[in-house]
Amino acid sequence: MSPCPRRQVLTAAAGVAAAAALPLTLAPEAHAAEPADAPAAASGWVPVPDPVPVPLDGLYDNDGIDTASAPGGDFDGSGYTFPGEELPAGRVEVDGIPFLFPAATAGARNNVVALGQRIDLPKGRYLSAVFLTAGSYGNASGKATVHYADGSTSTAGLTGADWYAAGGSLSAPYRYKPDGSKDEHSVGIGTSEVWLDPQREAVAVTLPVTDPAEANKTALHVFALSLQPAAQGRALSLRDAHSTHSLLSATGAQSVEATVVNAGTVAVLAADDVSVRVDVPGARTVEPARIRRLDPGEQARVRVGIRNRAGTAPGTQRDGSVTVAGRGAQIAVQQGPLTLGTADYQPTETSLSAHQAPYWFQGAKFGIFIHWGVYAVPAWAPVGKQYAEWYWDQMQDPNNPTYAYHRTTYGEDFAYDDFIPRFTAEKFDPRAWVELFRDAGAQYHVLTSKHHEGFALWDTKVSDRNAVKLGPRRDLVKELFEASRRYAPKLHRGLYFSMPEWFNPDNPWMGHAPRNPYTLEPVPYTGYSAGKDYVRDYQAPQLLELIHGYDPELIWCDIGGVNDSLHVLAEYFNHAKNRARPIDVTVNNRSGIAFHDFTTPEYTTYENTVVAKWESSRGLDPFSYGYNSATPDDAYMTAEEVVHSLVDIVSKNGNLLLDIGPRADGTIPPIMQTRLRETGAWLKVNGEAIYDTTYWSRMAQLGDDLRFTVRPGQAFYIHSLARPGAKLTVEAPVPVRGGDKVTMLGHDRPLTWTVSKGALVIDVPETARKSGQHVWVFKVEWHG
Repeated sequence: MSPCPRRQVLTAAAGVAAAAALPLTLAPEAHAAEPADAPAAASGWVPVPDPVPVPLDGLYDNDGIDTASAPGGDFDGSGYTFPGEELPAGRVEVDGIPFLFPAATAGARNNVVALGQRIDLPKGRYLSAVFLTAGSYGNASGKATVHYADGSTSTAGLTGADWYAAGGSLSAPYRYKPDGSKDEHSVGIGTSEVWLDPQREAVAVTLPVTDPAEANKTALHVFALSLQPAAQGRALSLRDAHSTHSLLSATGAQSVEATVVNAGTVAVLAADDVSVRVDVPGARTVEPARIRRLDPGEQARVRVGIRNRAGTAPGTQRDGSVTVAGRGAQIAVQQGPLTLGTADYQPTETSLSAHQAPYWFQGAKFGIFIHWGVYAVPAWAPVGKQYAEWYWDQMQDPNNPTYAYHRTTYGEDFAYDDFIPRFTAEKFDPRAWVELFRDAGAQYHVLTSKHHEGFALWDTKVSDRNAVKLGPRRDLVKELFEASRRYAPKLHRGLYFSMPEWFNPDNPWMGHAPRNPYTLEPVPYTGYSAGKDYVRDYQAPQLLELIHGYDPELIWCDIGGVNDSLHVLAEYFNHAKNRARPIDVTVNNRSGIAFHDFTTPEYTTYENTVVAKWESSRGLDPFSYGYNSATPDDAYMTAEEVVHSLVDIVSKNGNLLLDIGPRADGTIPPIMQTRLRETGAWLKVNGEAIYDTTYWSRMAQLGDDLRFTVRPGQAFYIHSLARPGAKLTVEAPVPVRGGDKVTMLGHDRPLTWTVSKGALVIDVPETARKSGQHVWVFKVEWHG
């Protein structure tokens, strides 16, 4: 793993609908692809008011946008700026929402750094406030406060994703350096949505207090604001409808995604018969999306299944419409180009950008990371301070504790590669491993095929530096994957791959080939002969060996750097989709190019929901992925800490990739096995509130102890991280109504509940409290 979190940031902010691969434009109903059904008004539907852009000119205090002819700005405190040539100016639609975007005028300020400023709003009843935001020096977030005319307030998270992450709703392929030259790295601005109570008249929003825009300080920047007024009555709006290359599991049909928003003051129920369909020449809807429950202000991301008609070639682009209907009426429609089917991917950013994280990955939520390699032999690092798998690199530095530890324990003449014969894997039992992962409740596993030390765990043909020729003399990747397919077939299989190697003589990441850190004399790179083109003859062929030889459903690259990832990933996606039995595959954000399916913060998480798919990884160890023999059992995560972390991450649209570090002989330390089984026991009872759920569009959490998840169309879940008392009070607009059933998972009897002053109050008997542990999950089962 890389200890450089700045490389692993998110590409979209909280509350933003996923960026459209092929966005559609809003169309009036009279221009629908087919004749309208019964008039919406006659069926009780009311029109949705247009969003209201709010000018922020008077608050701008930062100049973050330059042009080649008008330099001089400083977005991040280090002199870097957005390129005005690549951004819009004036009225612009982002994800279907109109904003007033500032122009790049010489010397003019064009964004406000969130330091607690108050933004006065046109007095009115609104569903949400949508901001265009970005973070400098990391992902910035904090609590925004909404002020109402009656003197009351509500709070919600406001986030700005690091502008240096690739993508964002508004993105540019480069930024300007302090000297005015181009830094060829993409930068972006995303959207972040703050919910408002439509039952109260809003008058202002107070921004969070973050750091000022200074070097190495995380600041939240706001460029624009738009308000969505509430419709008085029954109303739905449609956002961000676009075709995808993802397939629906039930039918194998191509998915068209859209966000449906209840923009009114009346709940949408099953009796309203709300559905979403696609009408496009050359394809037909085979799996409409249906919405059974959507409370005022709520959003639902839906998937409509379409299939090409005979004669329509994969990749054909046609104009079509996405329509929401209910109560026999057409309610909302968007029109625009749709791509029908998936043509072969090309080795370009544009072609790859049509790919997204598959639905199995989005629903899996919990995976097991396995860091296993030669570093499992020394298995040492200062506890809670360094990664044990970085042993070889850390022993190079005379000021690092590993330097002295190695000299004392093994001697100055003992090279790192002398550990290879001791990496035996003699007790490796792949069946026991995968059955443990299954019992832990994991849905996928990711094995380090090769870490930064360059030792491959499979039978690579481009180097003898591998586990078949040396050390274990076994193809460890093959054995694990075969056991997984046979004994735990529901698990998805993935592989980690380090793009660079610390000391590969042909492209040493650390600037030099292997050497004795005490004498600085050269030492061999065991099993490898120098003289290759690192990318063409070594890195890319190894990745292709894994793709074609092992069929991983997930490739977890690390570090980035020099690469041929455009060609390799195009081949990966094409190989997966053109198999006799296609599989949905995915890749993270560390392959060295801007394209990715998901982002990967490590040993950290986020305060608010991030809709662009992400996955947080960490070890059971306090700060190591590889096995650290110095770590005492009581320093590992407890089951409660694992479950709390899982619930928190899932509530914000993330996955948890929890790491274990096996020993050099292939055994998994008992403390790690115990923690995984304890986690599995909790998931066996509460898994329905985790797997295949989505985030709540209103908020991820309330205070320190409550988190929320939703099973679309079925149920709403309240996760209490603290043991509840006799009454659980949830001061949030929980989607519950008369006739709904409230239970606590693991305690089958219905619980009594009331709504008092806008808060849900649940009576929790002692028998229910005793039946739970770690996190107590309350289920609101929707009826009607």
